[in-house]
Amino acid sequence: MESFFLDVIANDPRFHQTGVISDIKLLEPETRARVEAIIEEARRSKGIELMIFETYRSRERQKALFDQKASKLKEVGVHHYGLACDIVKNINGEPSWKGDFSFLGRLARKHGLVWGGDWGNPGVKPRFFDGAHVQRCSVKKQRALFGGAWYPHAGYDPYKD
Repeated sequence: MESFFLDVIANDPRFHQTGVISDIKLLEPETRARVEAIIEEARRSKGIELMIFETYRSRERQKALFDQKASKLKEVGVHHYGLACDIVKNINGEPSWKGDFSFLGRLARKHGLVWGGDWGNPGVKPRFFDGAHVQRCSVKKQRALFGGAWYPHAGYDPYKD
């Protein structure tokens, strides 16, 4: 497993926190750079202000979200490894999930992230739509990530899996 998870995330005092964590420093550096590029490009080229709503997610929070039927994953998800975040619209400093997020899908793909609106399969309607979610892990690689057998290198492209 890549040292970012073991050195940074696993040692963070919020590792078991059940509330929302939006700290961008808990995104793996390559993922963080791509998320920052998406936010900047949305602002600059589309005039859309975005904000990071959630980065790291503990096992405890993941289970609570599953129990509330807000997630299809009962156990840890990609958020747990610093490879995913939820990006929402920033309306007067408040998070908003209203409106169309297809622009986020286009920006995510352009910057090498998988969007939760198509899970890496553009044009295919997913069983679980998560329009504010982006991740640097293909769905195919999730099982290996969760099992500790794989972590993406800096040049990893989830669309080449």
